[in-house]
Amino acid sequence: MTAYPLTVPTLNDVVRSRTDLTETDLEGLHTLLGEWQILADLSFSDLVLWVPGRGGSGFIAVAQVRPTTGPTVLPDDVVGQEADRKEVEHVARAIELGEIVVADSQSLGFDLDVIPVRRAGKVVGAVTRQHASSSAREGGSALEAAYVASADELATMIAQGRFPFPSMFNDPESAPRVSDGFIRLSASGEVVYASPNALSAYRRLGLTADLLHADLSELTMSLAPSGPLDEELAAVARGRAPRSAEVQANGSQVLLRSIPMQPDGLRSGAVVLLRDVSDVARRDRLMATKDATIREVHHRVKNNLQTVAALLRLQARRLDSPEAQAALDEAVRRVGSIALVHETLSQTPDEVVAFDDVADRLLGMVLDVGSVDEGYVVTTRRSGTFGVVPAEVATPLAMALTEVLLNAVQHGLHELNGQIAINAVRAGDRLNVEVIDDGRGLPAAFDPSTSDRLGLQIVRTLVVGELQGTFDIELAAGGGTRAVFDLPLLHE
Repeated sequence: MTAYPLTVPTLNDVVRSRTDLTETDLEGLHTLLGEWQILADLSFSDLVLWVPGRGGSGFIAVAQVRPTTGPTVLPDDVVGQEADRKEVEHVARAIELGEIVVADSQSLGFDLDVIPVRRAGKVVGAVTRQHASSSAREGGSALEAAYVASADELATMIAQGRFPFPSMFNDPESAPRVSDGFIRLSASGEVVYASPNALSAYRRLGLTADLLHADLSELTMSLAPSGPLDEELAAVARGRAPRSAEVQANGSQVLLRSIPMQPDGLRSGAVVLLRDVSDVARRDRLMATKDATIREVHHRVKNNLQTVAALLRLQARRLDSPEAQAALDEAVRRVGSIALVHETLSQTPDEVVAFDDVADRLLGMVLDVGSVDEGYVVTTRRSGTFGVVPAEVATPLAMALTEVLLNAVQHGLHELNGQIAINAVRAGDRLNVEVIDDGRGLPAAFDPSTSDRLGLQIVRTLVVGELQGTFDIELAAGGGTRAVFDLPLLHE
């Protein structure tokens, strides 16, 4: 067997670079890997997925999973390793025959069978199922017997292309696992085995009798609060639908997931996995309450800032000094840019801002209140994307952008027709922003680092001091002014 570097390659990397499998085949393998932990846990077995190498040159291990219900017999990672047909003759036979191949355990010292993986009528690989010799597990418990019998049926269904079911579970991370709770149903929906964890979950729902020999669907519906019949829950508890449903009763919440067992196309019953998600649901409710509170805070801050802006406008109208009026008008615009960010944050459950919308609204706001000279037209455009930025970056970024845009309107395009363009380039966790106008450009001998303009000082303080970025302003190619700031979006 050929060894490869210690870094474990991904399924996509191995399949695309070293096999002849198609993207459709690859998608089928991903579907299997989303579900095969169930087979590993029910079998108490290590599973390795093998696929034919490019041009029929042996077989490559492309995925591996260990059981959570027992010890592993394959402590080392084998993904990426390659073996020729002689070394894995059982894999070759299973793929060629399209049937499960059982190896001679006496010669190997452990139990091994190989399950062909059939997707859309085509055998695309094989899964080796390896565990300690059955002689070491003689006299196993009823739990083990129920697990292994169900695992063997699942293996048959994989070989026949009947498992996994399409889109069986949308969130594998929260799906119930075998160790969370296991119930085996007969073809009629009667409980023939229930693990201790499954029984405990039903006890928390209010069950006082035994689960064994009960009709699980009727029992589950009797525990649920009175109300309209939940057909989805009834179908899942009956084991006839490969879906999931939740039951809430007695202050507890349990997630059920049914797997109809259909080896050879004949219904033999179902496996129902269940998980008490009461704590998860409670945490989700607390998070939803917290998110709603944060959004309400942002909404109120926005309202308060708009009130401050309105008061500043009233004060400006009462002043006789043009300089004082201009200073208050600039303060109003600065407060408005902060309020705009809080308004955006009040509409999202996350503390992040889709900044493209903010930039577009800032462009409109600057033209509305930026004192474009009468008789002249200034147009705007934005190219590129800011993407999503953290809330702590969004506010100073909005203020800096507002100052640069106002500078372009009030100085670069004073008594001129022209255009202001924003170009945003997002590269990973860095953001580069250009604001370019085609106005009269910078004054002679202008030095942005020593300029006493308040707006530029604010931009430098925000971008360099607060956001740890860089800021520069220079003559644009072809005339006008080009302001550039580059900043990281993540801070230590």
